[in-house]
Amino acid sequence: MISSRRIEPQLALRIMQHFDKAFAEVVAEKVKQRMSFKGHLDTYRFCDEVWTFIIKDINFKLDNNSNTVHADRVKIVSCSSKRPGEV
Repeated sequence: MISSRRIEPQLALRIMQHFDKAFAEVVAEKVKQRMSFKGHLDTYRFCDEVWTFIIKDINFKLDNNSNTVHADRVKIVSCSSKRPGEV
């Protein structure tokens, strides 16, 4: 939408920030399931306080369910939930 000039980059950034905050709040309050996964770690890196993992041939399984979900490749990006300056 940015490249087609339907919205401004500043608005897109505000939307993504709002989504990230709302998503984190809902997951923390509503999600009670646990999930496990197993796969082959292809790549990992830690840069600017952000972890990135690329896992290939991965299977996901919920603790209460015997069904599994398979994916050829998954990218997980993780960063600290603390704001800059928080201890």
